[in-house]
Amino acid sequence: MSCLVVHGGKPISGRHRVSGNKNAALPMIAAALLSPEPVVLENLPDIADVASMLEAAKGFGAEVELDREAGKAVISAPKIRSARIDSALAAKIRTSFLFAGPLLARVGRASLPPPGGDQIGHRRLDTHFAGFRALGAKAVAGRKTLRFSGELKGAKILLDEASVTATENILMASVVAKGSTVIYNAACEPHIRDLARMLNSMGAKISGAGTNRIEIEGVESLHGCETRIGCDYIEAGSYIAAAAITGGELELSGIDPEPFEILESAFSRFGVSWTIDAKEGILRYVPKRRLKMKYDLGDAIPSLADGTWPAFPSDLMSILIVLATQTRGTCLFFEKMFESRLYFVDNLRQMGAKIVQCDPHRVVVTGPSQLYGGRFTSPDIRAGIAIVLAALVAKGETTICGAETIDRGYVAIEREMAALGANIRRS
Repeated sequence: MSCLVVHGGKPISGRHRVSGNKNAALPMIAAALLSPEPVVLENLPDIADVASMLEAAKGFGAEVELDREAGKAVISAPKIRSARIDSALAAKIRTSFLFAGPLLARVGRASLPPPGGDQIGHRRLDTHFAGFRALGAKAVAGRKTLRFSGELKGAKILLDEASVTATENILMASVVAKGSTVIYNAACEPHIRDLARMLNSMGAKISGAGTNRIEIEGVESLHGCETRIGCDYIEAGSYIAAAAITGGELELSGIDPEPFEILESAFSRFGVSWTIDAKEGILRYVPKRRLKMKYDLGDAIPSLADGTWPAFPSDLMSILIVLATQTRGTCLFFEKMFESRLYFVDNLRQMGAKIVQCDPHRVVVTGPSQLYGGRFTSPDIRAGIAIVLAALVAKGETTICGAETIDRGYVAIEREMAALGANIRRS
């Protein structure tokens, strides 16, 4: 187990290039198995979850040429040698389950253990099973193995929740199914559009991605392609928050402007705003005033709730809670999607944050608070980076163990933060 050691009090300032979107890269790696021809992924983030997905792809028979420095991978799967995934590898990452759709579509079967990943609460697989069954697959859920088989046919599918991974899995399964498929209540996140764009460049016929109604006309087969992964707006939001709480100025390159139109309304409640040069793909954050909470009409305490896109993304909830600890005023945070995501606030309270946890889904934060260093363990990717952010503004030394969880979603966090002025090292 590695640890990050942080001495707070240094402004986070400078230039940072935003990585490719983790949540787009992982399903796009799985989608590469849909074609026997090479698939080239560009702007691939050098993170642990990507390494795990590429390793899983190799286990199915794919050949992978990876250029980590260039952020590029060539995935070739002329034959699928196995439709099973190693259980130890699947336990590392929840998105291992995204291979179910491509394997079903390519060879008519898949056998996977229940997926692992962050422990942020119960995450259902029922929506995946219902979608596969609607397409004509036989789906059996054992305690240790999930099995799928059968020839796929187009269908009209109403998802019982707007699940991102279920939308992706069903989308990948249906592109070569016979006939037409319509997915209602589909997830609308930017990475759904990235995946659909990739599949269309491989010869799929998909329309409506980015809305809650996606139409797919099945094709005989898919060919190879070259495609670029969009920017990781969650990483970008994390770095913006780091600059805001430490009083720094930040320039982010490699930006796709559209997601930031959604994020800015939430950040502006805390007094954080930015400008974007869409042509150059650059976001600039320059603090114009002290961080201060914007109250609702009637001077009422505001609340920030997450939800499916275009609502505020759950992956940024932990980061904005840390931002709130350094913002003058009070805010209620309502985490609707995962019942265990907010438990990490115990760490912030130990550091001196003024936080009341009302229940598993709601916390009230009053700021600003002086935070103090301590020793903590990262429970998941987003909580881990939130503790790092808190450490950047805390007095004294903070040690965050279990840094491997942060490595799953952030590229070389100690190197990148140090380049922006942080006093941070790995031990």
